[in-house]
Amino acid sequence: MKTKHFITIGTFDGVHAGHQFLFNRLNVLAAHALQQPLVLYFPLPPKTLLAPHPEMTILTTPQEKKLLLQKASAAKTIALDFDKIHNQSPADFFNELLTRYQMGGLLIGKDFAFGKDRQGSADFLRTECLKRDLPFEVLDFLSCREQKISSSLIRKTLAAGDITQANAFLGRPYEVTGTVIVGNKLGRTLGFPTANLDTGIYKILPLGVFAVKVLAEGKVYQGFCNIGFRPTVNTIQSSIPLVEVHIFDFNQDIYGKEITVYFYEKLRDETKFNGLDALVSQLKKDRTEARRILQQIN
Repeated sequence: MKTKHFITIGTFDGVHAGHQFLFNRLNVLAAHALQQPLVLYFPLPPKTLLAPHPEMTILTTPQEKKLLLQKASAAKTIALDFDKIHNQSPADFFNELLTRYQMGGLLIGKDFAFGKDRQGSADFLRTECLKRDLPFEVLDFLSCREQKISSSLIRKTLAAGDITQANAFLGRPYEVTGTVIVGNKLGRTLGFPTANLDTGIYKILPLGVFAVKVLAEGKVYQGFCNIGFRPTVNTIQSSIPLVEVHIFDFNQDIYGKEITVYFYEKLRDETKFNGLDALVSQLKKDRTEARRILQQIN
């Protein structure tokens, strides 16, 4: 007899505190039903895949999401192919859950819907599960600071530059992973060498200067990160801002390597300074303030 799965389905962009609450409930329900928990997820949000301008619309890249899901849940995880699913009828998709994934129970978040034009509502799922005597549950939103946590709320919070609030909703520091690329090396001449990151087009990048930790070459370092358009030295003609990370006490060659930046606190907005001397003076202040903040974090 094949193993039955207690399933949850979603995009899970950000794998935030609300999602983690859902996964904990999934584990409880699966154990009670003597089934295996299973998370079915979309690597990229359907809204991003269908958007005419998908730049900076997601909290987690597919690679980041896969790793975060593995950390957040004891369940098995399987990525879904949106192209194969989004035009399916609710009945066809439900039957696929029963046959392909051996569904023995279903847990969804309050805002979940699926299938062509999102016709697969909670009411439809409840009715179909009831017909087959399958356990079914809809989990309400988790709240933090009197707000219902959602991926869209966190996107808006990051766009406003409020990294502290975003981290509270996420249940961890916001992170950005990218490949170190060659820049114009101006930071090096100013005494503040930076790693410039290629993060792709989809990832949301909060604008400003931030105290950060950096995972590079298997070790965690402290530093500060500027995300913006470098108004003092040149205006970047791009809709995607430049990510520049100054890593404290670090002098390794990491061009072409992948690093991850964890954001802890915003230091200031990006500013146009009256010359390089003023810029260097501010960078020294940023370094001092970032060290002070990060020393208080375990």
